[in-house]
This record gives sequence, structure tokens and C-alpha cells, in this order.
Amino acid sequence: MRPFVPALLLLAACSKTDPTPRASPASAPSATGSASAQAAPSSPSPAPSAAVPAKPRNVLFVTIDSLRADMPWNGYSRAIAPNLAALAEKCTTYSNAYSVSSYTAKSVAAFLSGQYPSTLYRSGFFFANYATANTFMAERLHESGIATLGWFGHMYFSRAKGLEQGFDEWRTVPGITFDAQTDNHVTSDKMTALGIELLGKPELQTKQFFAWGHYMDPHDQYNRHKEAPDFGNKARDKYDQEIFYTDLWVKKLFDFVDQQPFSKDTYVVISADHGEAFGEHGMYKHAFELWEVLTRVPLIVCGPGVKAQNITERRSHIDLVPTFLDLLGQKAAPELLGKSLLPELTGQEGAKNREPIYLEMTEDSHNPPRRAIIRGDYKLIWSGPSDKFQLFNLKSDPGEEKDLSKSEPEALKEQVAAYHAHWDKLPMVEPYGNMKLHEGGTARGPTGPAK
Repeated sequence: MRPFVPALLLLAACSKTDPTPRASPASAPSATGSASAQAAPSSPSPAPSAAVPAKPRNVLFVTIDSLRADMPWNGYSRAIAPNLAALAEKCTTYSNAYSVSSYTAKSVAAFLSGQYPSTLYRSGFFFANYATANTFMAERLHESGIATLGWFGHMYFSRAKGLEQGFDEWRTVPGITFDAQTDNHVTSDKMTALGIELLGKPELQTKQFFAWGHYMDPHDQYNRHKEAPDFGNKARDKYDQEIFYTDLWVKKLFDFVDQQPFSKDTYVVISADHGEAFGEHGMYKHAFELWEVLTRVPLIVCGPGVKAQNITERRSHIDLVPTFLDLLGQKAAPELLGKSLLPELTGQEGAKNREPIYLEMTEDSHNPPRRAIIRGDYKLIWSGPSDKFQLFNLKSDPGEEKDLSKSEPEALKEQVAAYHAHWDKLPMVEPYGNMKLHEGGTARGPTGPAK
């Protein structure tokens, strides 16, 4: 087991559209029927027509730290998230969605900026800071008069500098402390209470908004909850209890949203910042590597005109900022590398191949440098500074157990060429701060562009 320093959370995955029709709610944020955690989901409502929205809307983005892709709506046998599973039946789900990275400080920066972490001005700490020279989506929204609010269940978000750029409200739940090795607090109840406080402000009844709440409880430590079934004593069993407990409180947040006048004009997006390992590749928890269990995440999108469907084509969090901007009626900046998901969400366009998918772990004080590319059946992982490549066939070897880099030289050559075609053209930035990096170097990069 690798030494662990904590990380945080967010989204889900995609491929060809599932032809099985699924009902959609008349009001997108509505979760399941009763407020009881174990209540049976209500009967699905008729699906609305999948029309392109006639006006800009609001976005409520909810991420759950360390949420694996193998949730009940993606085939997991345990009913560990009954409310989210019922909601998934009414919305668009992605069964092959990828976070850009496997660690919060890097993955969150990617979906807040629409950029890969290596192109951002950042410190070399594990709990990275981001320089003001970066431009984050919330800054653009704030300048356009859109209210921006975020609330969080971990002290990293109050200690980190830079991620909050552009947010009118940036709050952590009260009564928590910082521990660099783990998460000592249960916060889902406090997260929902704080979310209700922020979303209940009178000005949000008339002002367009982007709101992001990051729930933490599935992150280690894995706690038991009297509200959740006893799934067992193993780490995954207790993790499943944490999911059940978080699902209960997320539903209570959605129940509140469903009662607000802005509900009919609000999109709800649910995802995670990364996954979680339970022994795969000898790993536990997350960070350090780019394995599938660490980078595949759930992704659910609900809202006006969104179809009830499952998309199985691979998608990346790099598409989130363009999608959020589209939903909010804002133009995408030319430097964004992703593409809005709105046309496929509303049925105006079928799900198409958007590969390659690119993953990245930038080097810092604890993480080694890693990059990956997923293209067709193959996934290529680069390890630096040795410049080593590993090649896996995800179709025949979804657990990434057999390295094909020597046995399939032609496939390796093709994937390496695609890898360089992407990464070599990006404006890479070295980290700053003068701290020692994982591979022995020192962070001496810039805090902004050269004057």
C-alpha cells in the first residue's frame, strides 16, 4: 500500500446512447420520492421533449469526493445510493466519464478552468495553490453578472489559494479542522445545511447563478452511520455506507431546490473529482497513478430538455466548462480544449466519438509525473522522468493487468504518436514555490506569464 496524503472529489462516464427509453422529471432537480433514505423511488414522470433551452439557466454542480464509477446505475449490485440511482433514471448518465486527474487539487482545477493542470500556474505542494494569473470559469461568470457560490466539506478549500477566483461566496462547513493525512469529519449534514443557506438567499430567486457544492464523506476515513445499512467490515463495505449516507443528504439538498421558484430553470450536474482504489494494483485510496478505478467517475446531468438516456461514449471533465458556459448562455473562450455536451444532452445531436481522452497527474511534492491517453481499445500511460510507456487493452483487460508495450509494438507506436501529438503542443508550466518535488527536483516555475 502506498503512503497516503489526502485528496478530494467529482463526475461520470459515456459511450453509445442506450436505446432503452428512460423517463424524465418535469422538474429536473427533483430526486426520489420520500425523504427517507430507504424509501422506494417514486414512479417516473413522462419524459419532456428534448428541446434546446430557449434561455440561459442556472447550474447546480454537486461533486462527491472519491465517488467511484461503479455505482448502482452503472451496474454495482448493492443499493448504496437509492436516491441518486432513482434520479439517474430520469436524466442523462455517462457510464464512461473521466476526471482529468486522480487527485482533488489537480482534477478540481481542471474542471474549474477547462484546462489541463500542467498548463496552469500552480505551486509544487501536494495541496496545490493556483496563481491569480490563471483564468477560471467563475471569473468570467462573475464579470457577466452571474452569481457564483461554492461550499465545501474539507479545509483544503479554505487553505488553498486561487481556486476561489471569481466566486462571490466560498465557504467551508463550520467546525472542521485540517489533517494532511486523512479526513476526520462527517460533514454531509452540514454540507446540506450550508447549501440550503446559500441557495436560499433572496437574490437567487431572480438572479442567474452557478453553484458548486463538494461533499466529502466517502473520502477516507470510512465511517459507519446509523442511517445506513451494515454492509460489512471491509474498507469497501464501510465506503459503501458512506455513499449511502451522502446520498441521503444530497437528496435533502435536492428536495430543497425542488421547492424553489428557480427549480424549473436549473440544471443539476452530479459527478466526482476522482475515484477510489480498494486493492487494485496494490493501491488504496487515490492519487499517485492514473488507473481506471482512480480516474473513471460518475456523471449525471438533469434539467430542462435533458433526455433520459445513458451515453456510453467516453467523455472527459475537460468538457465541463464549455458545457456549463453553454447552459448558462455564455460563449466559450477560444482557449478551451473541451466541447459542450448540450447538443447530446438534449437529443439535438447523437453521442459521437470524442477520443482520445487525456489524463494527467502533474508532479508535486508527493505525486510523480504521469500522463495517459485513451484511444479506441487502448490506454497508454506515461511515467516520468524515466519516459516509460505502458500499454493496455481496456476491452480485453479492463483491469489494466497486462502491459502490451513489448508484445504489440505497432499499437504502441501508434498510441505514442497520438500521445505526443497532444501533449507536445500544450504550453506546459513548471510549478513554483521552491519546494522539493517527488523526483528530486525543485519547483522553480513562474507564477504568471513573462512580462
